[in-house]
Amino acid sequence: KKLIILRNKNILISFFIMEMEGYLNKKGRGKSISFIKPWTKRFCQIDPFKKELTYYQIDDKKLTRQLKGSISLKECSVVESDNNGKPHGFEIHSGEGKSAELLILSADDDTTKEKWINAIRTVASSDEKEITQALENKSTSSMVENTYTTTNDLEDLDADEQSHPYLQYGGRFNGNDVKNTPDFQYLQFDSMPQFGDEHKSAMAKHLTPELFNRLKDVQSDKGYTLSNVIMTGVVTPHLGVGATAGDEQCFELFKDLFNPIIRDWHGYDPETQTHPVDLDFSKLQFSADQRALFNEYVVSTRVRAARNISGYSLPAGATQQDRASVEAVLQQAFSGLAGELAGKYYELGGLTEEQTNFLLTKGFLFQVPSARNLLTGAGAARSWPDNRGIFHNDAQTALCWVNEEDHCRIISMEEGGDIPSVFARFCNLSNAMEESAQANGTKLMRSEKLGFLGTCPSNLGTGLRASVMIRLTEFNKLLESGEGADKTLLDDVCSCFDLQPRGSAGEHSAAVGAKFDVSNKQRLGFSEVQLVQKMIDGVTKLIELEQMLAAGSSPADVRVKMAAM
Repeated sequence: KKLIILRNKNILISFFIMEMEGYLNKKGRGKSISFIKPWTKRFCQIDPFKKELTYYQIDDKKLTRQLKGSISLKECSVVESDNNGKPHGFEIHSGEGKSAELLILSADDDTTKEKWINAIRTVASSDEKEITQALENKSTSSMVENTYTTTNDLEDLDADEQSHPYLQYGGRFNGNDVKNTPDFQYLQFDSMPQFGDEHKSAMAKHLTPELFNRLKDVQSDKGYTLSNVIMTGVVTPHLGVGATAGDEQCFELFKDLFNPIIRDWHGYDPETQTHPVDLDFSKLQFSADQRALFNEYVVSTRVRAARNISGYSLPAGATQQDRASVEAVLQQAFSGLAGELAGKYYELGGLTEEQTNFLLTKGFLFQVPSARNLLTGAGAARSWPDNRGIFHNDAQTALCWVNEEDHCRIISMEEGGDIPSVFARFCNLSNAMEESAQANGTKLMRSEKLGFLGTCPSNLGTGLRASVMIRLTEFNKLLESGEGADKTLLDDVCSCFDLQPRGSAGEHSAAVGAKFDVSNKQRLGFSEVQLVQKMIDGVTKLIELEQMLAAGSSPADVRVKMAAM
């Protein structure tokens, strides 16, 4: 069958809408806006069917986002503006006469500004039929860029189709791949991909022509090939890892590629080391003094990790039957949860508008796959949102995502710094997944060398990220106004204790309200208990150094103390 690719206006809709969510600075909204009014940071999204731009306030303490307002894009114009000196700005003028409204926004750079402006103009000028055709159904969560049917012959494609962005680094669409779906088709690389300077991944670094030729015809029992493994890293060059597993057998069949990636990413050698597993939360050491200290400095705590069911393909290689079977196993686990873990499961494709708004407001709704993340290029977003879902307990302190990047993403969270409580809830959820898998005649994916297995090599081992949102006022001052080495003091301290800090704009940045996300850096080679304990001990020392700065010690004094800890 001939390849069908959405093009012209429809491909613009697909491209821009998929990318259009993120932070913008907002001056105000109304018929007229005072330029004295302060700027506020808002998380913005475009709904192509309602033709609205909606914006939210993020609450780090409550781990939620609150709907703050929206503006119609149905009869709007958008113009660039210096916004009274604020760079990268633009204005949305909506409606006419008494219904006229103005929204003033600015982006972080001109590239982002142009993408927002193009998206707004595209939605404003498109009718519902065009958007429906582009996005395949009336849900933004079902959109995947560049929809096509299967093909085995590209000879008769016109120039536009042959210039498909997925083909710019080599390869061809493989119409014979049984995993293809109406909304996604895998690539086949018959020769080494054409990597360029833009390819940043560990996969691109370690895939040599010799290794490619040796593995290119290897295939797992479930049909996952080397072309499937490397596809997301080829078509999405900025990714850090750039390789995915389609099933648990991949880590053995393609170990000559995966193992160097794992050594690079984790500093762990799968050929010589063994990964421990320990989910006995009673082993954590957390004194009364530490509890009091954490409750003073820590705003919220979160522990998350991925779990996958053995015997089923991972999302990047899953069939519809695989996804449905995994969802059934996990729903059985959720239905058996009792006490504080009892809650409700939401099927992503069956959400009502009220349920969607509730999950969105709470920050529980996972993101729509975009062209820039691992999911889309790996084929893990096929048939979205079928057999995907979200579970949360009644207390809203436990959350599970089903069939996103992995079979199940487990998240335990609560306000404050009671890390043992959050970790205990996480362990109970993980054990519930294990028990449900065993009741269905299977188990969780796990290996002696690599620990818990998952789609991306970055999440092997424990796959665990234990994090605190913590106030570090003095460290933040150095990031905002310090000079030289003083600006990197927080990064240096965290690195010393195997921690990773993230500010409001990611790593190496200051934080709004001096609230940083600080987490364990390691995933593989240490047990769950060991990593959480390292995080507790490291954050305890981090707070001690924060107190030194507050008492008048210099950054040099802190470095001396750090070295002695």
